[in-house]
Amino acid sequence: MSGDCPQLEVVLSRAAEAGALPAGQAATQGRETLLAVAEARKALGPIACEDPGRPHFGKVAVVTGSAGGIGRATAQRLHADGAVVVGLDINPAITQALDAPGLSGQVCDVTDESAIQSAIEGIVARYGGLDIVVANAGIFRSGEMIDELGETWDRHIAINLTATQRLFKHTIPYLKHGLAASIIVVGSRNVAAPGPGASAYSVSKAGVTQLARVAALELAPHRVRVNTIHPDAVFDTELWTPEALAKSAARYGMSVEDYKTKNLLKHEITSAQVAGMVSTVAGPVFAATTGAQIPIDGGNDRVI
Repeated sequence: MSGDCPQLEVVLSRAAEAGALPAGQAATQGRETLLAVAEARKALGPIACEDPGRPHFGKVAVVTGSAGGIGRATAQRLHADGAVVVGLDINPAITQALDAPGLSGQVCDVTDESAIQSAIEGIVARYGGLDIVVANAGIFRSGEMIDELGETWDRHIAINLTATQRLFKHTIPYLKHGLAASIIVVGSRNVAAPGPGASAYSVSKAGVTQLARVAALELAPHRVRVNTIHPDAVFDTELWTPEALAKSAARYGMSVEDYKTKNLLKHEITSAQVAGMVSTVAGPVFAATTGAQIPIDGGNDRVI
């Protein structure tokens, strides 16, 4: 299969050169061995690619929450830009959603720390290291006021915030040995402009944004960049059925088309556009940027 994917051939070859064991024996490697392999891989230097349109050629990327929507689009974009990508999602559909040479999906509950650790170690064991992490997994529920919150609050904190810290915990040791390593956190417009009935979501996204800022400070000495993007109103996902979109638009007294472009630029935001932003921020154009918060929302007067 790797013959159909140049970056997969290069990644596997570089991993073997760095001392990674063949796939059948990879499970026998402990963390210290994996770190030594990642360090040896980095010492081999950057991987040359003559195509400027593939800025991530030969890199290894992980994207959480990638069975659909922004996560799937991001995994596909990073792969198109030259990375070998593994998507993680609790939804079993992930294995079909990402199924191509150098682009694979793996079932993983991000709230299960042992599952995250096992997934990351398996990826490093196979590919020799880790260079890009996109923390995208999250949930959004609205309609409950603060004095009504119970399980919804706990679920948002567990999935949107705590699981991201656990992801950082188990990926940072390898990112320190990554090739132009980068973490991208998918935040939300709600960080700067929250709304009533969405406190659990807004607080969890504000928390993960602060986590990313601290990570940027801690990882700068290791030349690992950490940035956050804040999308808004991305409707081309499985969550937004035509019925749900029509119902939401009706609450504002708007047509669906006007609702989809209710921002200053009157611009519809798509998963592919967010994915393009993620890939760009993770790449050389933003090589001198860390700790940033970048909106992709068409312009919002409450944010500006």
